[in-house]
Amino acid sequence: MHNLGRTRSAQQPNHLLLTPDTFVRTTLPGMKGCAAVVHAGPAMGARFTEYTAEFEAGGEMVSTRAQRFIFVTEGVVKVETPDKQNKLRTRGYAYVPAGLAHRITATEKSRVAVIEKSYEAMAGAAPPHLIVSHEDKVESNPLADDPGLQVKCLLPDEMSFDFAVNTMVYQPGAALSMVEMHVMEHGLIMLEGGGIYRLGDSWYPVTAGDFIWMAPWCPQWFGAIGKVPAKYLIYKDSNRHPLAGRDHEARS
Repeated sequence: MHNLGRTRSAQQPNHLLLTPDTFVRTTLPGMKGCAAVVHAGPAMGARFTEYTAEFEAGGEMVSTRAQRFIFVTEGVVKVETPDKQNKLRTRGYAYVPAGLAHRITATEKSRVAVIEKSYEAMAGAAPPHLIVSHEDKVESNPLADDPGLQVKCLLPDEMSFDFAVNTMVYQPGAALSMVEMHVMEHGLIMLEGGGIYRLGDSWYPVTAGDFIWMAPWCPQWFGAIGKVPAKYLIYKDSNRHPLAGRDHEARS
């Protein structure tokens, strides 16, 4: 049935809600047997790119010049680097530093969340290293001492890394303790459950499969609603002075 032009998707200058009924697929350079749903990128003002890669069995993606983070939401993929090969199943993830040649190949039909960002080097910090792991191996910690809201930090909290990726799980009824407004921008994929997100001055029902982009200083708040926990994968830039990116742009 035609939706008669109705959707939960919405775009404002400081945020975006993108719901699966509005997804448009494309093929990016280096993809074979794979399509991308691009969620966020520089065209909308974001300083990173995030997309969902949908692989056919045997589909592949090759290297990019940017650093890359992947999180498997469905299926199984192989990550091959010059001296190593790893298999990632659902909730497995990998961080590949900028400039490291690699290939990602699906051994079955798979879906992968992909985050790419130009690396901002910092004097005195060692370059980041390849990471291949699984969410189950990461310690869970309560946010603001609330046991109903658990966070797993998938990347090390080290100055080598200029962004962070976390999973957050809210038990039914759990919510952020405050409306946050900060310099970091976010890319967020709802993995499970749902709830209500405040973005700017708007309130949105959200559910598994939705994507949200939040610009710096966008007012943001989330509360879980329903009978099952709500879970999302969230990106934020980190560990760099607010002037660092502009200084880099001025030199390039």
